[in-house]
Amino acid sequence: MSGEDQLFQRYGRVFPAGSVLFREDEPGGEMFVIQSGVVRITRRSRGKEKLLATLGPGEFFGEMSIISSRPRTASAEVVTEARMLVIDAKTFDAMVRSNVEIAVRLIKKFAERLAEADAQIENLLLRDASSRVVHHFARLVATQGRQSPDGTHVQVNVATLPSLLGIEPDQVDDVLAKMGRARICLPADGGYVVPKPEQLHDFLDFLEKRERYAGLA
Repeated sequence: MSGEDQLFQRYGRVFPAGSVLFREDEPGGEMFVIQSGVVRITRRSRGKEKLLATLGPGEFFGEMSIISSRPRTASAEVVTEARMLVIDAKTFDAMVRSNVEIAVRLIKKFAERLAEADAQIENLLLRDASSRVVHHFARLVATQGRQSPDGTHVQVNVATLPSLLGIEPDQVDDVLAKMGRARICLPADGGYVVPKPEQLHDFLDFLEKRERYAGLA
């Protein structure tokens, strides 16, 4: 039996699609490690549900309530049937104290989440919907882009962008159509390809200048 199977035998549970693992503001005493399946993390803001993240195999979540002993800051729902390890506070503490690798992985993940939070705040400070979409694509290219002869490929779930960026679906469609006509960003392989990433930054610079000087002409 593999180490992963042994862990699942001890801590594992299977959750069907649609399962709500926890809700915002509830007390939390467990964290979750995804072995298979997809989980979405959301938070209510101004009366609307905002998508914070979509997590897959290898990701973990829910640990902050264990560390801080404070209520959940977001809600978690299973999107597709998921196999997960469910770790309580006592077990989590023992794992961190006895395994340096786990502690280092946690620190790295916290650093990634802080960087992502900073980028999301920066994005939401942009008032123009087009700028938010272009800024998001530029960050994906920089952090998750896969190089090919055609340019830089990024995986994007367009359906989640309105909630993630705080804009309307038709605004997302409009910006994507504009970038497509200008060949700045093109649909490809279930995602998008950016032939010349510098064009994204040029377009974002143009949008920011247009916003800054609107009404002066």
